[in-house]
Amino acid sequence: MIKVGITGNIGSGKSTVARIFSILGIPIYDADTRAKAVMIENQSLVQSIKELIGEDSYASDGSLNRAIISQKVFSNSTLLQGLNALVHPAVFKDFDDWVLRQDSPYVLKEAALLIESGSYKTLDKLIVVSAPEEIRLKRSIERDASNEAAIRDRMKNQMPEEEKLKMAHFCVQNHEQLLIPQVIKIHQELLKLSLV
Repeated sequence: MIKVGITGNIGSGKSTVARIFSILGIPIYDADTRAKAVMIENQSLVQSIKELIGEDSYASDGSLNRAIISQKVFSNSTLLQGLNALVHPAVFKDFDDWVLRQDSPYVLKEAALLIESGSYKTLDKLIVVSAPEEIRLKRSIERDASNEAAIRDRMKNQMPEEEKLKMAHFCVQNHEQLLIPQVIKIHQELLKLSLV
């Protein structure tokens, strides 16, 4: 089974592109969503996060206090690196366990920090979804009901899109081009590769 990564910077539309692959019958591992689940389910990880960020990183009901975590880590690169060092290995293991349960010519792992985390090194191919920065900024502000400064803080913690594109096996342009034909072309190429 071919393991394919799909990534793109905030607001690029990687989740939209992943949904198109899903409609084509390809299993999608949403690493960002699974990371949030693992951060609640894995009690050892919960304790480590509390020690790193503080008890207030979790609400009294055990749920993630995402506002506090975001506020602390996106303005402190040391905390962000520490959190990533805790969460990424747990998500890598969760993905490996998930792959064993799939029956498909290939699977997709969708993650915002796929390259930054080093996770792409365990995958066979990489798709990068691309869009101009100002469009990504506008989409992110609207989607997250956030302000420009907060989104720009998050953007600063991501590798520049130009660098990601240099590492891509496939690129989906999510601005002024139709997505479905681009995805179908990549899908067909990946199906051919899975037969080799």
